[in-house]
Amino acid sequence: MNRPDYLKNYIFDWDVFDVVVGGKSALDSNFFVAKLDDITEVNKFLKGYGLDTDDPVSRAELFGNFQEAVQFIKRYFLKDGTPDGLDLEIPNSLYTVTDISGLFLMATGNSDHTVEEQLWAEIVLKVMHTILHADKDLRSNYFNQIQTQIFDKFYRYLHRDHDNNLFLKSGDISIPLVDFETKSKKSRDSVIIKLLHKAENVAEELFDRVGVRLVTKNKLDILKVLQFLIRNYVVTPHNIKPSRSLNTIFDINHFRTKYSNLVKMALRNNLSEERFVSAVNREIDECSFDNLKNENNLHSSTKYRSVQFTCRQLIKYKNPFLAEFFKLRKLAKEEDSAVAKELLGLDFSSLARDIRFFYPFEVQVVDESSYRINFEGEASHTEYKKAQRIYAMNRVFKKLLIHKGLVQE
Repeated sequence: MNRPDYLKNYIFDWDVFDVVVGGKSALDSNFFVAKLDDITEVNKFLKGYGLDTDDPVSRAELFGNFQEAVQFIKRYFLKDGTPDGLDLEIPNSLYTVTDISGLFLMATGNSDHTVEEQLWAEIVLKVMHTILHADKDLRSNYFNQIQTQIFDKFYRYLHRDHDNNLFLKSGDISIPLVDFETKSKKSRDSVIIKLLHKAENVAEELFDRVGVRLVTKNKLDILKVLQFLIRNYVVTPHNIKPSRSLNTIFDINHFRTKYSNLVKMALRNNLSEERFVSAVNREIDECSFDNLKNENNLHSSTKYRSVQFTCRQLIKYKNPFLAEFFKLRKLAKEEDSAVAKELLGLDFSSLARDIRFFYPFEVQVVDESSYRINFEGEASHTEYKKAQRIYAMNRVFKKLLIHKGLVQE
């Protein structure tokens, strides 16, 4: 059958459309990189990606990303590096790559390599892509200032009495706490693994690099802590990301009805605070959830219990360079030299005095009994991180595992 010549103009890449408008991640597409015919096409792709292929430093950095990706795969995804890794070996052909263009041509099947080698090259490119996103998050340069400004909002309300008991305190309001924890900065490898298991796969979408946890004595105090944080402007409801809010401790809507009835009863019977609180704690326990699946995080145990949300803080960063620069300009005005004239003639209008941007931080509030359950058995952080890594491993290696018949499509 003769094929009309015009049809060549109507051949669409439906797999790419799935990524662009269908909500699918590039990591899960049938072809992570479209077929590239030669090095010229590879360079066009890299420039479109945002990388300067004419800059030898940029190319060297990219090759460094390639080498890191290979070592990362060996360390976290293969049996040589971890007991529950895949019993596979990286092909020798990957170790002979001396230029990234060759890796791209191998991944797109446009070189003299086997299908398995092609799939391995694609795996390495997926990890390289993730490393690039982890490294190029501009906000990470200000991480120390970010942590300080966010944590200080909480620290100003934390107090200890003479017996070292911890309280969240402001004026006449004092809420006892079992503990207050801040999340330490994620290691670089942890960030890469987390990005590899997230559909978004971009560093800007990591919302828990900065976080705090407040552990209360009981479930009622969870509500009291939330109200305290809001009323003291530690968190601003307008800056909360709705899709990141989660409550797996108790059904707040069900409890709300019960609480309203308890308040009415307290008014009618002039209940003491002790009896009222006892009744409230009894009702809130009856509203506790059974096993739930966290739709936002499939790797969390169904036993994991917390109330948590992601807020954004407007970070204010003062450029320390400008202060030193203005000192030099002041000294230059007192000198009559060529260097002083050059310095005074510099245009510094493009230098930002202050940098301001919103940064997300996670707040978790949990009662003491739930906290103990969270860090025992399968709900422990170790198990959570292991599940996250295995998911990332299976996701990145899926096509190779299908090709080798190790999993079903």
